[in-house]
Amino acid sequence: METLMGYFGKYAAAEAGKLAGFQFEYLTTLGFAALVIFFGRFLVSKSKALQKYAIPAPVVSGLIFSLVISGIKGAGIMEFTFDAKIMKDLCQNLFFLCVGYGFSAKMLKNAGGKLAFAACLLITLQNALGVVLAHVIGMNPLLALQCSSASMSGGVGTASAFGPIFEKMGAADATTVGVAAGTLGNIMGSLIGGPVAAYLITSKGLKSDPNDKPEAQRTGQKPTLDNTRMIYAFATCLLLAALGMPIYMLLDSIPMIEMPKFIGCLFAGAIGRNVMEALGVDTRVPETEAIEHMFLEL
Repeated sequence: METLMGYFGKYAAAEAGKLAGFQFEYLTTLGFAALVIFFGRFLVSKSKALQKYAIPAPVVSGLIFSLVISGIKGAGIMEFTFDAKIMKDLCQNLFFLCVGYGFSAKMLKNAGGKLAFAACLLITLQNALGVVLAHVIGMNPLLALQCSSASMSGGVGTASAFGPIFEKMGAADATTVGVAAGTLGNIMGSLIGGPVAAYLITSKGLKSDPNDKPEAQRTGQKPTLDNTRMIYAFATCLLLAALGMPIYMLLDSIPMIEMPKFIGCLFAGAIGRNVMEALGVDTRVPETEAIEHMFLEL
């Protein structure tokens, strides 16, 4: 039995004060992730309420899965953990690369920079408020930053990246605090943001721009999967991610500034996108957006 279980992960016998534990290896972990994705999309497809209030599928099934795993541990049965270190790092960096790739100077020119400026201002105020409240309640200011823009604006990935940096600076359990805050932020943002957006659309009678339609609706042709375009897009993402490492090295070498690795990927994506546009190279945006969504859900 132990040999059979060894193919799926590592078992740790119970010790004094600790439950028996089992850590699933990374491929089995990805299998669980796939089940969560399937289950979430199934639930949303069957629930008009979830569709109406735009609750994301990963939030629905991820929350249920977390409660089940926590319940098993809380009942004193066993503690299940998952080997997600390699995949989390890969997903995080490629996701943020694709986010950076979505930054087009042409797009910003058309949309205007006021919204971007407002977002940067709110992020700064978010951090300032967090630090002030930390001093009021006697909390480590670095942990407050983990509960501010690192997790609330950046999400779990950003909080995970900054966690080890803050821990080296003396903030104990900064990664755990940041991930917990980011998880809460994702759930509450989804549960609140969707219904609020749905209310505003309905109450104000908002309509989409008839000119802002997917390519399939404009041309009347259904999109087809092109293996060559998809492979080129994925290879471009991998190349830009590698080029992001020198950028990360340069940024991280600036005195008094700490940078997580994904920042290099973020900048590489933005630079690569705009250079390709300037040279008239096919940017393969739809394929890159598909890659972004895949790694975001994982």
